[in-house]
Formats: sequence, structure tokens, C-alpha cells
Amino acid sequence: MQAFLEGIDLGIPGNTSSDPRHATSNDAEFNVGSGGLMSLWPRELGLAATFSPETVKLFGDIASAEYRALGITTALSPQIDLATDPRWFRMGMTFGEGTELVTDLGRAYIDGFQTSTGKDEVADGWGYKSVNAMVKHWPSGGPEEGGRDGHWAYGKFAVYPGNNFEEHLKPFTEGAFKLDGKTRMASAVMPYYTISYNQAKDGTNYANGFSKYIVTDLLREKYGYDGVVCTDWLITGDEGPTPDFFAGKHWGVEEMTIAERHYMVIKAGCDQFGGNNEKGPILEAYAMGVKEFGEPYMRQRFEQSAVRLLRNMFRLGLFENPYLDPKESAAIVGNPDFMQAGYDAQVKSTVLLKNRNNVLPIK
Repeated sequence: MQAFLEGIDLGIPGNTSSDPRHATSNDAEFNVGSGGLMSLWPRELGLAATFSPETVKLFGDIASAEYRALGITTALSPQIDLATDPRWFRMGMTFGEGTELVTDLGRAYIDGFQTSTGKDEVADGWGYKSVNAMVKHWPSGGPEEGGRDGHWAYGKFAVYPGNNFEEHLKPFTEGAFKLDGKTRMASAVMPYYTISYNQAKDGTNYANGFSKYIVTDLLREKYGYDGVVCTDWLITGDEGPTPDFFAGKHWGVEEMTIAERHYMVIKAGCDQFGGNNEKGPILEAYAMGVKEFGEPYMRQRFEQSAVRLLRNMFRLGLFENPYLDPKESAAIVGNPDFMQAGYDAQVKSTVLLKNRNNVLPIK
């Protein structure tokens, strides 16, 4: 892939992203000789059950090394939504509901993923062992109305009961944007599908990726974030025939055309369309902007996003060397030391409710 990209156009390397992929399945025993798997760890709620930022940072160190060995350079994680409604199906993908714990673990996770040291460091903690962390979901998708979810039309709204909107921001503003390591803050942010109901001070109720208030006024201007903002997947597409149909997720802008929705996302301040593969609607949106604001303004707006996206590639040394040695990759991914560390974290994450009949210790 990288050789192909090097030979076309401007030679910009590929920046491959992935959702989390290290969690054990619930029906598989740990196996140190697991035949090519990567290291197996508790999923996020299990990592939270260790109550150990050190364990989570170690996970980030190891997971990012395995990602880079596989050619993955952006992690679509961590998910630091406060899981304040136990009915929400994504609770297990979070670090739970405790603000301080979620903040500390999110910070440790990102430091582990993004930091390179020694000969691997290019500059400012970034380098050949770094993986961009796309922290999600701004400004928190946890308080879903009725515990439903924004992947479907029946879950369009986040409602923030008890007027706790500001509380849900803290894992971002106090954690992801205030790292202990040299990279300083998460390099990318993903807004959630939902409409943060009645939170926008401009009086609008658009889904977060379409909301200028949520992305520009709050994230960029109030909290000074200048990294990549990538929409959640397929927010510009049409929804299905019924509210339980899995399709496009254009909540709040249903009456707009697909090109108009793209234009709304650009005006909101996002840099990247998650899951979109067609350039046509983006070029239509550009033409709309030229008509409204003029060519120089739209040219500058597109270049602003290009700089943010390219910066995340330069930091990882992809322009210097995007290639991998397959033998080295095979030696890194799922090696015995990494497998053992994942197993140790599994043990540490286990919460014993009652030791009936002295089940523990297991011989």
C-alpha cells in the first residue's frame, strides 16, 4: 500500500486507523502460545477495574508497538465517555462512570499510545513507535436518552440529566488535553453521533459533528484544541426506513442534501469525514463555501484541515519511512512478554464478588 501511495500524486503516505482490537473474547482462555494473535487484554471497563493508570499506560505502550508493527498509525480510541446510564450498550467500551478514574486512565492510555522514546523519538515525544490517539466521543455520548444509542434514529439525543454537561467534559479537558507525557494532548478527537440536547448556546440542536458551537466555539476556542477533529462514521448519509435501521446518522440535519450536510460539517470545524469515501459531495460543499465566503476563505479553510492531518503523519515519521519488515513485525506482535503482560492485567482486573467454596486461589 505504501509503495503504491509513494508512486502517485504527492506521495502522501497512508495513515491506517483501527478501532480497539486487543480485548479478549469471553469464551477464550489465555494462551501464551496463541499462534499469531496479538496480546490479549481486558477491554476498557476491565482495565478500569484494575484501578491502575500504570497498567493502562503499559497497555498503551504494548498495544501501540503492536499497532505500528501491523502498519496501524491511528487508534480510534480511547472512549472516555462517562458511562452514567447503565442501560447504554457501549458501557463496556468505557472506563466507567467515575470522573476522576476515567480522566486518569484516559490520560495514561493516550500517553502510552502516543509517546516514543530514545532512538524512536523524532521530536516532542512523537516518533516511530507513536500511534495517534483519536479520543472519543466529544462532548460525551454516555448520557443517552433512555439508555438508547445514536447509532440508530431512536437514540438521537444525549440529555445530561441533573445538568451535568460540564462534568462529562472533564475526561477530555483534564485528561486527554493535559497529558503527563511530552506529546501534551490527544492528536485527534471524534464527536459523537448524538445531539447534545439544548446545550448549544447558539440555540441549535444539531448532532455534534454538525454543530459549530460544539466543535468550534467549545472545543477549539474555549478549550484551545487544534488537533484533528474527525466525524463519527457515516454522519452525512441518509437514515433507514425505520428508526431501528442501521444506516446514515444525520441527526438534526435530516432535511438537508448530502452535499449540504458535508458543508455543515466543514463549517462546524471538522477536518475529516469518518467512513466517507466519495469526494464529490466535498467538492460540492467547497463550491457552496466559495459562493458564500469567497475562494480565498474556503482555500484557507481546507488548508487548515490539511495541515492538521499532515502534522499527524509527520509526527510518526511516516514521510521518512512508512515501511515495515515482516520478520520484525512477526517478532513484535503477540510475543510472549506482551502476552504475559496482557494476562497479568486480566488477573488484576478480576473482581471477586464472593469466594464460595474457596474457589480461589486456583492452583
